Amino acid sequence: MEIRELAVPDSYVLDLVPHGDARGRFTEWYKAETLTRATGFGLTLAQANHSVSARGVLRGVHFALVPPGQAKYVYCPSGRVLDVVVDIRVGSPTFGVHDSVLLDSERPRALYLAEGLGHAFLSLTDGSSVTYLVSTGYSPGREFGISPMDPALDLPWPDDVEFELSAKDRDAPTLAQAQEQGLLPTMDQCAARYAELHRAAR
Repeated sequence: MEIRELAVPDSYVLDLVPHGDARGRFTEWYKAETLTRATGFGLTLAQANHSVSARGVLRGVHFALVPPGQAKYVYCPSGRVLDVVVDIRVGSPTFGVHDSVLLDSERPRALYLAEGLGHAFLSLTDGSSVTYLVSTGYSPGREFGISPMDPALDLPWPDDVEFELSAKDRDAPTLAQAQEQGLLPTMDQCAARYAELHRAAR
């Protein structure tokens, strides 16, 4: 398992190593020590989620208020999705920057994003499964979204897909509107949260 940081600081892609023979395949898709070495504090597991999406289903850009925020560790055991992370931390040097990773069950990878970052994914095949571990449980009053079609973000969605969004995601504000409404986490809030997690991990 190899890990490297993405263009958005505090997000990482993990290249996994599948082991296969005539019986099938086995993959270690999460290893706490690998993530802890990279982040300094790893992932506190509070909830595990699993979604199945038809081709063209677009979910996000989602985020949670900090503190505590919600870190995610994302894996695609079946199908293929384009996973996108966006820096929405006001005051971050990379505010508004995004990076993307193809999560494919045939070439397994995982993606980790820390608290305070925005997350979205697009299903590229029918029946794509996404399993993700999260550091805090679902809290509807603290979870928000940004439009995945915000032209200022210019996210790398392919042209040959007919998108299907929930009403909530379709009506979500742009990044600029969310900032004007005071919805976005700040870099100072996130840095304080990361420091708190570092101290707890010692």
